[in-house]
This record gives sequence, C-alpha cells and structure tokens, in this order.
Amino acid sequence: MDPCPFVRLIVESLALKLPQATKPAGSGVYPTATPCFCKLRIKNFPSQTALLPLSNSSGDSPPESSTSAAGFHLDALTLRRLSGKPVTLRIEVYTGRMGRTCGVSCGKLVGRVQVSVDLGVSQTRPSVFQNGWMKLGKEPDKPTAKLHLTVRAEPDPRFVFQFGGEPECSPVVFQIQGNIRQPVFSCKFSADRSRSRSLPPDFTNKNRGWMRTLSGERERQGRERKGWMIMIYDLSGSPVAAASVITPFVPSPGSDRVSRSNPGAWLILRPHGFSVSSWKPWGRLEAWRERGPIDGLGYKFELVTENGPTNGIPIAESTMSVKKGGQFCIDKRVSRDSALSLRSPVKGFVMGSTVEAEGKVSKPVVQVGMQHVTCMADAALFIALSAAIDLSMDACRLFSRKLRKELCHDEQDSSS
Repeated sequence: MDPCPFVRLIVESLALKLPQATKPAGSGVYPTATPCFCKLRIKNFPSQTALLPLSNSSGDSPPESSTSAAGFHLDALTLRRLSGKPVTLRIEVYTGRMGRTCGVSCGKLVGRVQVSVDLGVSQTRPSVFQNGWMKLGKEPDKPTAKLHLTVRAEPDPRFVFQFGGEPECSPVVFQIQGNIRQPVFSCKFSADRSRSRSLPPDFTNKNRGWMRTLSGERERQGRERKGWMIMIYDLSGSPVAAASVITPFVPSPGSDRVSRSNPGAWLILRPHGFSVSSWKPWGRLEAWRERGPIDGLGYKFELVTENGPTNGIPIAESTMSVKKGGQFCIDKRVSRDSALSLRSPVKGFVMGSTVEAEGKVSKPVVQVGMQHVTCMADAALFIALSAAIDLSMDACRLFSRKLRKELCHDEQDSSS
C-alpha cells in the first residue's frame, strides 16, 4: 500500500513593520494591535487571507509576534501539472479592515511581494524559499513598510481512498494511486432500530457510559434516526472497523432539525482482542444542523481515551454548507493555534473526507496522512469515520423530508 505524493506549502511567521509616518486605516472590528492583513495568491488556487500583527523589532530581528496562513496543499495531479514550471506566491499587504463595504474594499494596499517556489525539490525533502523581512516599496530613498514571512514546503504523502458508491449502499472502497484503482475494503450498512442488534454483542454491557441518551428517553419512534451501522471488512472478509450511531438523531422540541444542543453521535470502533465480537471505541463523532443565514451541518470529532467516555480529547470541529457540501478535515498544522490543537495528541495532516451537498450522489474521497497509517486496520478506522461523516448529512436531514429507502430498512422490515 503506497501513498500518493503531496506537498504542503507553508506560509508562517507573518508580521508587518510600518514606517513611523504611516498610520493604519480604520481598524474596524479588529484591535489596533492588528489593523492589517495580507492576501496570498497562487495561480489556479483559491486566494487566502491572514491577519498581520504589527512589529516594532529593530533591524533584521524577528518579530515579537506573528501569525500563519492556512497554506496550500498540492496533490499528485497538481504536482504533475506544475512539474518543471516556476510557481510564484504573490502576497498583497493591506491596512484597514478585511472585507467590503457597499462593494468597495475596506483595505488600503500597502505593497506587494512575491516568492518563487521550486516544487520539484519539495517532493523529496523540506525546502525553505524565504525567511525574513521583505521590503514592500520600490523607492530606496523613502521609508518603506516591511513584511516578515517564512515560506517553506515539505513532502506530505497521503493514502487516498474512494468509496465505489454511497456508504448506505454497502460499496467497495478503492485505494487510488494515480490512474490505478485497487479494491481494499468492503462495507456493509444496516439500519436496525434494535440498538442491541446494531452494536456488537459484547459492546452494550461494557460501554454504557458512551450511551448518553437512550431512544426511549427522548422521542417517540418515527421521530428519531437510530440503529445505523456500517461495518468495514478487509479483503479476507474480516471486520476491521465500524461506525455505529450511539446517540439517536432526533429533532429538537418544536422543530424538525437536529440541534447543536442535542446532537446525534457515532462511535468509531476497532476490533479488540481475537474475538470477532469484541470491539473497542476509538473515536466519537457528533453532528447537528446549524441554524442561521447559511444552512449548515456541524461536526465535532474527539478521540476516545483509555480513561473512559468523559475524557475524550477534542480533535476537530467544523461546519459546511448543506447546499454545497465541503470537506471535513483534521489538520493540526492549519489550526495549531486553536484550543483544540493545543490539547490534541496528533500532529500534522491527519485526514480529509469530501461530503457532497444534500440530495446529491456521494462517493466520498478520503485522504489519510501517511504518518497515521501503520497497517490497513489503521486506514479502515478513517474509512469508517468518513462513512459516518457522509451519513450524518442524511441523519441531520430535516424531519419534514423523507429519507431514501436504503436508510429505512427497519421500517420496511417491520411492515413486511
């Protein structure tokens, strides 16, 4: 099982030094300590924006504080397309607020810089292309603003998988390597209202702490989505991972949506011991339907610790548009300054999984960082997590709308 080449372009240690005569444009909602921002652009990539703290350091000394941009991720196809071609990172620096007012940009352009990047070298070893201060002005006799930044790239190989169909249709999962698609897992989805049958036989009695709320305590049947489970098997037919709804998805009182205050939840399970019926929780995924101007789906994922259900470690939290879909990503370099990252035991890129918009055919593509996979069973856990992420789009569907038949086996069985 070989990974695909990926390169991560990292832009960090961002700070701005303004001439004494320069006064920042109105700071708006941002504090006066951070009234500036920059836009980062690479051709054919979405632009990025990052705040810039002001620095009073003297000479070429590094800034007292700095920020980082999200960076750019280049997959194997992009690397082939750019092979042998120069890549230029362009940075525009502005003072004032980010965004627009009445269609007019609120920021005032201070200057531009650009950095050349050699991606060929970066596929095999880390490379640094810029580290220090760069002048924003072209007139040597006048005081000029300076931008501090570090631009570096490092290889970030990943395993890439794709579901051969929608998770609820029990598809085969392929590993993708360039133009080669190799089957590596199979899935079996079931929707059984009997919780004792939807979980492994020995799991119910041993892990009640994770079952925070039972279906009988919440809503009458027909107003809850529970019993969903997807099993992941290797090519020999042995179960290697599973995802099971552990807290039913039910509408909040007086509404037809799953609220953040009462989310549904999945357990991601791994085999434990030699018995095929012995399982151990690895992770917990919560999902809910966000309210607001953008109809969104919210997720929160945490790792399960040996100390029990009340000591889970938060790893990632994100929201995506129900109408557009998106990608659920666990990337500890992107969010390393956040509270979630400070508590996280994992580092670097962990995984990313695509989610299609509500109502569209979904065949999730899963990327897993090479350093987090030591065997196929490790990869299977991320496949199970990806399936739970995708199925949560249906689990959080408004209760005034019907689910597709594959998600309602229990209702069909009970009526036959």
